[in-house]
Amino acid sequence: MNEIRIQIDGKEVRVGEGMTVLEGAQSAGITIPKLCHHDKLVPFGGCRLCIVEVGNGVSAKLVVSCVYPVEENLVVRTRSEKIDRIRKTILELLLAHAPNSPELQVLAREYGADKDRFEKEASFCIHCGLCVRYCNEVKKLNAVGFVDRGIRKEIAFIPGIAARECKNCMECFPLCPTSYLQAAFVLIEALAFSTTSSGTASTE
Repeated sequence: MNEIRIQIDGKEVRVGEGMTVLEGAQSAGITIPKLCHHDKLVPFGGCRLCIVEVGNGVSAKLVVSCVYPVEENLVVRTRSEKIDRIRKTILELLLAHAPNSPELQVLAREYGADKDRFEKEASFCIHCGLCVRYCNEVKKLNAVGFVDRGIRKEIAFIPGIAARECKNCMECFPLCPTSYLQAAFVLIEALAFSTTSSGTASTE
């Protein structure tokens, strides 16, 4: 892979041509926060937490680093008052859905986010899509997917497929930043996987 030079936070680094800004930063040991990105998955750009600023002066703009490609002499800033303010607001919105997520709490402390700023809508899911995309792109099973749209969108296991595949897999569980997936699986397991005897779920 050919290398190109870019500048990240005032430091000149060499990154692989064709990388995204996030990948280039990671290769240089520079941390950019992310929730919906996984190295095995196609970049999604859903959580927007990896937002950075590229360019100088009036040409500077905010971009989502996990989908933005590097280019020769690109100037990147991963932290600034503006970037931190945006990340803080994103985290506060996510915390309204998953206030007890350890991963979100760590980031909230770093960016000074107030978990009580917005009214709680505790779905425990932040729609990062990691479970859906991993199951579809890596496992090719399509056992979990998005249901409905907009504010009603939810993550759900597809009972027919999940009953056959999920018990012997569960690889998507550790990816979930809110632990919602484990809770959802337990519910689906209770409803669809347990054998019944005389109308009562088995305890075996």
